[in-house]
Amino acid sequence: MVFQKGFVASLLVFVSLLLGGYSAQAFNEIQTLPVQDGGRIKPFDSFAREHLEVVYGSNKYEGRPAYEVIMTWMLTPEVWQGKEIFQVSNLDVKKRLGLPKDQKRFRGDQIFSNEAFPGLMSELNDKRESKEKLTPYYQALQRLENQYFVFTEIAAGRLLKVLPNPNGDTWISVAELPEAYQNQFLTITKAFVDMIGAEMKGDSSSHRDQEKKLDEAVQAFEKSAGVYKMTTPTNMKVEVFFNEFHPFGWAALMYGVALILFLLAWVFGQAWAQKAAYVSIVFGVILHIFGFSLRSYLTGHPPVTNIYETVVWVAFGAIVFASALTYFMKNKFLLFAGAMVATFCMIVADSAPIVLDNSIQPLQAVLRSNYWLTIHVLTITISYAAFFLAMALGDLGLFYYLRDEKKFKEEIRTLAQSVYRAIQIGVVFLAPGIILGGVWADYSWGRFWGWDPKETWALIALLGYIVVLHSRLVGMIRDFGMIASGVATFALVIMSWYGVNFVLGAGLHTYGFGAGGVQYVAAFVLAHILLIIYAWLVRRERAKNAPSAKA
Repeated sequence: MVFQKGFVASLLVFVSLLLGGYSAQAFNEIQTLPVQDGGRIKPFDSFAREHLEVVYGSNKYEGRPAYEVIMTWMLTPEVWQGKEIFQVSNLDVKKRLGLPKDQKRFRGDQIFSNEAFPGLMSELNDKRESKEKLTPYYQALQRLENQYFVFTEIAAGRLLKVLPNPNGDTWISVAELPEAYQNQFLTITKAFVDMIGAEMKGDSSSHRDQEKKLDEAVQAFEKSAGVYKMTTPTNMKVEVFFNEFHPFGWAALMYGVALILFLLAWVFGQAWAQKAAYVSIVFGVILHIFGFSLRSYLTGHPPVTNIYETVVWVAFGAIVFASALTYFMKNKFLLFAGAMVATFCMIVADSAPIVLDNSIQPLQAVLRSNYWLTIHVLTITISYAAFFLAMALGDLGLFYYLRDEKKFKEEIRTLAQSVYRAIQIGVVFLAPGIILGGVWADYSWGRFWGWDPKETWALIALLGYIVVLHSRLVGMIRDFGMIASGVATFALVIMSWYGVNFVLGAGLHTYGFGAGGVQYVAAFVLAHILLIIYAWLVRRERAKNAPSAKA
């Protein structure tokens, strides 16, 4: 917990002041009720958001907050069985269940009472026993199984664990509460129902009174159960504030605004817009750092332990590298490209909660070293930011090639040089990151290098970029080659960063494995390859027509 204890005091003061004015207006006591789930103690708000996302695919239902939805799952599960809350996206699964292909969500009886459902679950179990990597079809079946489990267990009160167990580490669920605590929890549910009823009637005065009674009932239960012997009210409030405020979302908005302002400045010649874009990026960076600080405070370690966190970290690195290069190179495209990468990464991180799990999870044993997390994982992933920036700059360069290579000769030359510098920065971080990873591997697994898929693809990416740099240095590739290489070589990073974890699913780096999104990533890579080919064909055609045009 060294990382957590080392936080700047001013940040905690700022958070406490912010919470003081925010908590009373934005969240109530039931949201901060500590529960045990997923190997850690978290506020009920986080529990509700995470499990609603599993079932519904979003942390809100028709504008209603997750904690309200989850509470009503326990109170009236039969009502929710008749609502279309179970998300099914895989077309093959829909076909097997006889569901409409153009529909996204379905009722529980359409899926779990379907005569084909037991057969699908049996098929999934057979596949798991074979120890093979699950295909997207089986991953969809696995998610269906998880949805069924989560809904039924919450409805039965078995998944929500609210009472510390004096005889063990596992907390007691709502369904198993001793009689005295059952009565106290019933008081909470009654106050909750009364509060929702007052809100539905539009009686604001009664709603405030019932909300106060609910807060009092939760506080009485917390005191009686002794939940704060295991955690602190501050931790619970900080996490709920983090959920509600969502600083990364605001940072994405600031970066997106900066993109629009840059375009206004360049297309319409609005000088004020470029200055405003710089201000927007500054606010985005501040919010980004604030989000990292809160998440690191809650977890006690650097925020790079899963794919979601690395995507957010890469977005931050792209902005930082773009800002540094802008200062030294005076290139107007750099910050624009950095904002492109940051906005894209933050939107992807927010819009794919099933693929990029944003929940806070306990660290696996191999990762429980803040020292190695900081010097290895942060170093490796920050190199991805530089390479992503090179790809974005390359995209801009290809755009100018398609418009008019001669007219925008200077812009193309500047972009090619910027791609070169960005790749240099990436290599400077990736090479020592790989070496440091070997040292950590020797410390954790007893060997420096073992040709693990993650190690191998990181090395392949490094060698690929070194070839590009040396080819540029000796004159083998010129501006078009440099720009095209900046785009194409990022496919190696995608394989190392995403492919090993989500496609291969093999190796010792099991803590980073996931499922889903393969078709979107493949489309992203293919689109960029086609863009390079198209730009090359356009250049070749122009070169053929150039002599006749002169004649």
